[in-house]
Amino acid sequence: MGLIKLIETGLPGLLIVEPKVFSDDRGYFFESYNHNDFVKENLDFNPVQDNESSSAYGVIRGLHFQNNPHAQSKLVRVIEGEIFDVALDLRKGSPTYGKWYGVQLNSANKLQFYIPKGFAHGFSVLSEKAVVIYKCDDYYSPGDENGINPFDPALNIDWMVENGKEILSPKDKKNPYLADLKNNFTY
Repeated sequence: MGLIKLIETGLPGLLIVEPKVFSDDRGYFFESYNHNDFVKENLDFNPVQDNESSSAYGVIRGLHFQNNPHAQSKLVRVIEGEIFDVALDLRKGSPTYGKWYGVQLNSANKLQFYIPKGFAHGFSVLSEKAVVIYKCDDYYSPGDENGINPFDPALNIDWMVENGKEILSPKDKKNPYLADLKNNFTY
């Protein structure tokens, strides 16, 4: 067995990554990313940028993505707290276009979410505080950034946050619904 286990989500290319964690009475150790493990699994992921965010309970960040030519694949994990992490398939022609998948990531389960190009990404904070880090395989490009309103009724995402406690940025509140979205992803 390698140092990672890949778990299929039912959406092509979207994977949960379970690292092998070595624990003893001193604590734990695991490789949070090893390029060779991804190569062995035929995943073309070459990160160039690390991002980190800290958020309070109820914060919903997303759903965000960058259009081509600066689309990003991401590897997301939580180092403190817990989130509900969501990826939405935006690849025109995909059998799962417009479908989303969510997974709870936290500092205890150490799961990671691999989100390929062509997906929007967002998360809600379920703990008092959460620190999230994610690797991206392309740089931030302001001219290519885009988003979808996380409360699009057609998506019907349950962000698992108590009603009335949701915290969104003004920018995310103004993002369009999926039906009105313009993107350049194809399957």
